[in-house]
Amino acid sequence: MLVLGDIDPDAASGLLKHYGLKLERVSSGAPIPGSYWGEPEAGVICEKVYARADTPVHSLLHEACHLIVAAPERRPRIHTDASDSQSEEDACCYLQIVLADALPGVGRGRIMDDMDAWGYTFRLGSARAWFEGDAEDARAWLIERDLLPKGGLKAEG
Repeated sequence: MLVLGDIDPDAASGLLKHYGLKLERVSSGAPIPGSYWGEPEAGVICEKVYARADTPVHSLLHEACHLIVAAPERRPRIHTDASDSQSEEDACCYLQIVLADALPGVGRGRIMDDMDAWGYTFRLGSARAWFEGDAEDARAWLIERDLLPKGGLKAEG
């Protein structure tokens, strides 16, 4: 499982900054604020994503995506449980796969493998099968809200 400590944390910070979010790095062994699944999974509170070096990258991206897709008026009320609907959850899964390409050394293939290893479940049996053959609704949801990155989004340092 690829964790934050395996990648450039400044690239992750830059990617989140692009969406008006802030990565709050948590010290090793310290509790992760706003973690829905418990440590070492990422946490969310308002516009901040909390993560430690041992936080899986897929978790950091997924929780960030919940904030990205949330309506701006909802963000200030988000704490721990950011999900609003199944459609939004699917959109977060789709977007986290796309955004993985913006992080050096990550990429969508690795994120999909880690999603499967962690236990995400999809009707077609894997993240890749879902993304490539059953995610039209999630993609349309993101397009309707103009939330898919255009033209090779890169993480800002």
